[in-house]
Amino acid sequence: MDLKLEVFVLPVSDVDRAKAFYEKAGFRLDLDKTANEDWRGVQFTPPGSECSIIFGKGVTSAAPGSGQGIYLVVSDIEQARAELVERGIEVSEIFHDADFFYHGHEGGEVIHGLEGQQRLAGPQPERASYGSFATFSDPDGNGWVLQEITERFPGR
Repeated sequence: MDLKLEVFVLPVSDVDRAKAFYEKAGFRLDLDKTANEDWRGVQFTPPGSECSIIFGKGVTSAAPGSGQGIYLVVSDIEQARAELVERGIEVSEIFHDADFFYHGHEGGEVIHGLEGQQRLAGPQPERASYGSFATFSDPDGNGWVLQEITERFPGR
């Protein structure tokens, strides 16, 4: 059985502000539909992705900004970061971890779940797949993580 993630519901407080942000970030607008005064859905797809985001009015009861740790996989972290910055998106500097590549998320920022784990400046020195990151947040604080993957783990 195939189970494919198609849509992620993103909680936002201002639909038009969120729409402008994701347009600016270069996501493709798929849908902006109003059913009535209590429901409006807006769907965007990140470039090259098979999974979309949807947000709007009446779409979710989740608190705006509570979407955290939403990963966007990129093949070149420096190029992806530069393109977002060029579009006017505030993106963290590129970083990597001293050891283990697992992160937690809080308020749009990557945090380290292991005591003593260090976040180091710049891409992972050998540019190991899964090893380099950058973060950004939308206007509500929904937290996104860019992760460079050049070679997938087996079975992916």
